[in-house]
Amino acid sequence: MRTGIATVCLSGTLKEKMQACAIAGFDGIEIFEQDLVTSSLSPEDVRKMAADLGLTLDLYQPFRDFDSVTEDLLAANLRRAEAKFRLMSRLGMDTILVCTNVATATIDDDDLRAAQLSALADLAGEHGVKVAYEALAWGKYVNDYEHAHRLVETVDHPNLGTCLDSFHILSRDWDTAPIENINADKIFFVQVADAPKLSMDVLSWSRHYRVFPGEGQFELAKFMGHVVRAGYTGPVSLEVFNDVFRQSDVERTAVDAMRSLIWLEEQSAKWLDAASAGTAGAAGTQASARRRYPMELATLPQVAEPAGFNFAEVKAADTGVLEKVLGQLGFEFNGRHRTKDVQLWTMGHARVIINEQAPEAAEPAIAALGFDVDSPVIASARAQQLKAPVVPRKSQANEEVFQGFAAPDSTEIFLCQGNPDGTAAWTREFGEGLEVPFGARTAVIDHVNLAQPWQHFDEAVLFYTSALALEPQPYAEVASPSGLVRSQVMQTSDRDVRLVLNLAPVIQQDGAESGTAPRKTYQEHIAFAVDDLVATARAARDRGLAFLQIPENYYEDLDARFDLDPGFLATLRDLNLLYDRDADGEFLHFYTATVGSVFFEMVERRGSYDGYGAPNAPVRHAVQYDHLHRLTQTNR
Repeated sequence: MRTGIATVCLSGTLKEKMQACAIAGFDGIEIFEQDLVTSSLSPEDVRKMAADLGLTLDLYQPFRDFDSVTEDLLAANLRRAEAKFRLMSRLGMDTILVCTNVATATIDDDDLRAAQLSALADLAGEHGVKVAYEALAWGKYVNDYEHAHRLVETVDHPNLGTCLDSFHILSRDWDTAPIENINADKIFFVQVADAPKLSMDVLSWSRHYRVFPGEGQFELAKFMGHVVRAGYTGPVSLEVFNDVFRQSDVERTAVDAMRSLIWLEEQSAKWLDAASAGTAGAAGTQASARRRYPMELATLPQVAEPAGFNFAEVKAADTGVLEKVLGQLGFEFNGRHRTKDVQLWTMGHARVIINEQAPEAAEPAIAALGFDVDSPVIASARAQQLKAPVVPRKSQANEEVFQGFAAPDSTEIFLCQGNPDGTAAWTREFGEGLEVPFGARTAVIDHVNLAQPWQHFDEAVLFYTSALALEPQPYAEVASPSGLVRSQVMQTSDRDVRLVLNLAPVIQQDGAESGTAPRKTYQEHIAFAVDDLVATARAARDRGLAFLQIPENYYEDLDARFDLDPGFLATLRDLNLLYDRDADGEFLHFYTATVGSVFFEMVERRGSYDGYGAPNAPVRHAVQYDHLHRLTQTNR
């Protein structure tokens, strides 16, 4: 599959965008007109630079508001088009995108439109240019790709074809199956974009909320499957309008974009396989090898979803407070690594590594997560093909070799060979006998909550979907004192791995104008599931644990909502426990105070409760915010 991207997707100058696209591995680019108009590069410079970078210049766009106009306006439009055709000759480009008219269309007549498009195609032919006619979802008279293609067929000119754009088609819920009926020679270009499902006008949705494939909710694999079946062989190019992407690092966004096309290519191949198998099954025959189409779709090494968390790692320069908190929670110290400055702490099957190899004065922070996978080497190869940067890890003889790569927020992800009994062979490096199966499965890592930088949230969703086979769930928004916190759960089908990504507001602490760095208003945490939370909390209190202090108003509200047994409510209040209940079960949990940017949560799931105590999240946010504010005032 030939890959492309429109320069409008990226931040920076045209030169910076082109360099980033080449570094990310794109085959070609679309030149967005405004990027060229505002560039100091001449068309000849752009042409040479593209050649030097190994990029093809696939599409010049957009040419707006051409059709359905009066004769005098048509003449002006043709004059404008000829100027662009001459410019394209200097660029060495042969395809231009012409959008259906939005602003100047005054005559709703398909015969007139066909005649005007025919005149444009004649002019384009004189300059060796192909016109890709695209139906905008908000076009005044033409907003349906099938309508646009009927006009192309009516004109029947070798220099006029259609452009299929996934956003304009899927945002209007148009059926994509008829794409297969389009003559492949008449599909001049294909653009793809994903988007979250939103209730708003299509123009605003398009201009601000498009995302790369895999970061939204459109059925892009199905769309691409129909395109492939039609016989299309040209570029598959990203056209994404997104305010965040155009403020983010250009090279990083380009890599994210390339990852999305690699993922889409694989998902499209899977869709075609499934569709072919379904057809064969209906005919009563076995599905044979994948049917070959003119467009070859590459696939990635196939991996199963993780079987569970293997460990969580917290790093700090001074680990004393972390050690104290884990001990108070009931974790056991299992020794230091024989060659590295790290400690192992365990409770049941829950393992926490404390890494002392942090820069001086570095506060405690989640540094790495380990996941149990069937084949770490294959899973790592897949992640690397998806542009995940490799994390080197020094190992000596007779030490476990972990496959690792970095997530978008710099969390290190390690792939481990898990054992069915929940043990890990590498633990013997901390002391003989630790790899022996534990007794009861008294504790496990239930979920990990990671705060994501605002400019990389969508990137993180695609990363964990494509590299770790986690499935994104519908996101939620939780109120906090500094704004709404967007929460995105990523999980395996059996819920043994639950990763919660949070996009939280960032505010300046008092005195920031004098150079003080901004502090996050949302910390990260590791949650451990236990069999008996009340007993765990009482034991932790006896060991001196500093619980997150829950206000009395919470318990009054809790009683009003659930009419709890007075004795049980008193226990919750006494131990600073939080509670939630739904039709499937109950959820008890408590939080520790924050250490650096990390805190811990202990949970107990009763019945089939599957949530995270979302109604309690605003309470936690408010208490942590108040603590952070008071701490800031104290340190002034």
